[in-house]
Amino acid sequence: MEQRFRAQFVNSLPGLKTPFLVGTQNSQGATNLAIVSSVTHLGSSPALMSMVMRPNTVERHTIENLKENGFYTFNAVDINSIAKAHQTSARYPRDISEFKACGFNEIWEPDFEAPFVKESVLQIGLKLVQILHLEINGCDLVIGEIVIVKAPFQSLSDDGSINIDQLDLASVSGLDRYHKSQKVMRLSYAKPDLKPLVIDK
Repeated sequence: MEQRFRAQFVNSLPGLKTPFLVGTQNSQGATNLAIVSSVTHLGSSPALMSMVMRPNTVERHTIENLKENGFYTFNAVDINSIAKAHQTSARYPRDISEFKACGFNEIWEPDFEAPFVKESVLQIGLKLVQILHLEINGCDLVIGEIVIVKAPFQSLSDDGSINIDQLDLASVSGLDRYHKSQKVMRLSYAKPDLKPLVIDK
């Protein structure tokens, strides 16, 4: 199977994923922004999220920065920012920040050493906990603890869940096919002796 065809095919298999812009800063204060679609939640207590970073066969500014700094941000991509967010995957030189090159603005929080994306409606600040190197393919599983979350108050449900469909966030399949997310329904907690009930449409 031809390499590019194989990459597109295999990357499409998991279906829809949520793209995030990862904001980092190196020890010299230079910022970096990169789109990833491998973000997952690893647990709520402690609150952990992970992402998979590709092998370091070429310069990987994101993982190099977070190794130096220990802080990074996840910034959800809304449907109006798709093209700009996608452009951050281009291989810019280290001395060019994707924030400026791709039309995003940095925003900072006190005592947190990584930039957030001002335009993002869902911003998550993380502190690096662990990097697991995967010998099978050379990728790195980056695990961070959530220390900051910024989201519109009206998107928060009484039970603590976030109504993602209210945020107009993008989804991505494969490497470059973007979608608009739409909620179908919300179901009750599953129990062996009860059929699930629709609790919200």
